[in-house]
Amino acid sequence: MGQHKDPGLAAVMSLIIPGAGQFYNGTFWRGVFWLVVTPGLWIGSGGLLGWVCHVLAAITAYRYAKKHSG
Repeated sequence: MGQHKDPGLAAVMSLIIPGAGQFYNGTFWRGVFWLVVTPGLWIGSGGLLGWVCHVLAAITAYRYAKKHSG
């Protein structure tokens, strides 16, 4: 099994910096995805969809850590 990762910490990290929780979980390309897409949607939608991406990044980081931890 994988190394224990704290789902709450992963979620908070991705709320602060989208993709940081995914990097913490060891999923590099997922982290890159959120790190690139979230600012793009912040800018492209005038901020409207940026919040959605921030929340989705946190949720996916949380779920991954919960599912793949010891």
